[in-house]
Amino acid sequence: MKRFIIICLTLLQVGLSGNVFSQSLQKEVVLTLRKMVLAQAEWAMQQEPVTVTAASSPRSAGGIHDFYSEGDYWWPDPANPTGPYIQRDGMTNPDNFVAHRLAMIRFSKIIGALASAYKITGDKKYVRKAMVHLQAWFITEGTRMNPSLTFAQAIQGRFTGRGIGIIDTIQLLEVSQGVLVMEKALSGEVLSGTKQWFGDYLNWLMSHPYGKDEMNAQNNHGTCFTMQVAAFAKLTGNEKLMAFCRDRYKTVLLPNQMALDGSFPRELSRTKPYGYSIFNLDAMTTLCQLLSTPTDDLWKYETADGKSIQKGIAYLYPFIKDKSKWPLKPDVMHWENWPVAQPFLLLGASEFKQKDWLQTWQKLDHDPQVEEVIRNLPVRNPLIWIN
Repeated sequence: MKRFIIICLTLLQVGLSGNVFSQSLQKEVVLTLRKMVLAQAEWAMQQEPVTVTAASSPRSAGGIHDFYSEGDYWWPDPANPTGPYIQRDGMTNPDNFVAHRLAMIRFSKIIGALASAYKITGDKKYVRKAMVHLQAWFITEGTRMNPSLTFAQAIQGRFTGRGIGIIDTIQLLEVSQGVLVMEKALSGEVLSGTKQWFGDYLNWLMSHPYGKDEMNAQNNHGTCFTMQVAAFAKLTGNEKLMAFCRDRYKTVLLPNQMALDGSFPRELSRTKPYGYSIFNLDAMTTLCQLLSTPTDDLWKYETADGKSIQKGIAYLYPFIKDKSKWPLKPDVMHWENWPVAQPFLLLGASEFKQKDWLQTWQKLDHDPQVEEVIRNLPVRNPLIWIN
């Protein structure tokens, strides 16, 4: 009996210690971000909606309501200037059409900022402004985006769209999470219309050949597909798809993408191994944050051979804290722009009670301005992600 009491007291002490750390972490995060969040929300309050209908490309095979983008690393062929584009991996073509992607990033930044400010202040003025943008993107017939990505990351002379283009809607991740944060204050019309749009998009993702191609990608694209499905399924209450994503993380993503040392070999083999490793780890930790439950905790999940998200963070963390220790060649582009305040540091610090990860996160850039960094940072407003 005495031993049982000691064990219970020990477990209680550990639980209290964890709760104290979590409460302390939340206070640290608010202190770190409050000024920036309120400034970004003030900017967002001044913005009017800009959706996919505001710009178009003559190269798009879709209509005015269809999202369109072009493959980043594809360029005109010097030997055949009017022929099919050729690939230059890791090198972004600045002349490609990016207006829809930029509009979606802007939308994501607006909703993320407004939801964060609402979470800090409780002021419903932020929710009222968010509803204007949600209405324009998902409900209003004249401006809404079609809930599909048939024409994303096209390649001139080769493809009118590709499954790989589905990664473009990682920008909707903080839109869906922001809606969850503001859910009780949203009007019934906007909430139901937004959920209907995401439900329709999920149906497209899970049924279209492009979705199936992206789901089966063996690198960060497969991770980001699952991350999107998980986020949108959580918003729409689709428990079946959430269970599918948990299973895929445990049986496909983690065992097939991570090496025994915690690295991601497929990302390391690219021309931007540092940036891609960070990107994939951010996506996997976001998956853990989205999907973990008391009975199915992905943060604590470990494969039979010892792979885990904690091992992945532990592998990359030293190179985030001191980039000069990176053992491979610098990335071919944007080497100097990474790292920023990566979400895996904060989410990992919260889960594993790692003060050094938190302190490193606090010291990094929380408001990056480089387009490539922003595009590959789907979690930019951590306040709406931590409990």
